[in-house]
Amino acid sequence: MEASSPTPPASPAPSAPFSTVIRAASHEQHTEAENSSFMSDLLGGRLGVRAYRRYTEQLWFVYRALEEASAPLAADPVAGPFIRHELARTAALERDLAHLGGPSWRTGLEPLAATAAYAGRVTACTRDWPAGFVAHHYTRYLGDLSGGQIIRGTAEKTWGFARKGDGVRFYVFEGIANPAAFKREYRALLDALPVDELEKQRVVDECKRAFRLNSAVFRELGEQFPLSA
Repeated sequence: MEASSPTPPASPAPSAPFSTVIRAASHEQHTEAENSSFMSDLLGGRLGVRAYRRYTEQLWFVYRALEEASAPLAADPVAGPFIRHELARTAALERDLAHLGGPSWRTGLEPLAATAAYAGRVTACTRDWPAGFVAHHYTRYLGDLSGGQIIRGTAEKTWGFARKGDGVRFYVFEGIANPAAFKREYRALLDALPVDELEKQRVVDECKRAFRLNSAVFRELGEQFPLSA
């Protein structure tokens, strides 16, 4: 009698909403990013404000790549519905960076190699593949509305920033009164994404890629800011 095969992990049914499919399919990559040593040390309050500033600088490169596409993609039937002014983060990041680094914060600022690769991929998608843009949009903004709030609380407590003030404005969505309702609306947009099943699978794969690119940034930041023994 043959031994029974191991039971494979559960996966969403084919008829599951696309927002459920995309979340389940990218769970492993998402968890890897969240559990990076750099992010664990940052959230644990074990790193100094210089590490927080360096992380915020990397975010600026990624969000600038995302948001430079807003106007050109606003009328696109696939990407356009996701472009919401209340999500825009670049101006808030620049205000935070001015608080962290002074008025000359841009001087000599260069992305990490992993950040340049991440931002480059975002730019390529925004230029040539609207559904790919949606994949990166989803992985960033829904994360900001969720786990990003944990980072904000840690930063306020650890480095003394004013609550929802300069230094953490990136995490404050003043135009979104009800984040839970906004996320439900966002997921409904994903469920209604006007592409075929093959394209949806490509979007899922791009989400996984986005999380891997983000993890690479965390690894490089971890190399720059290792905890002392």
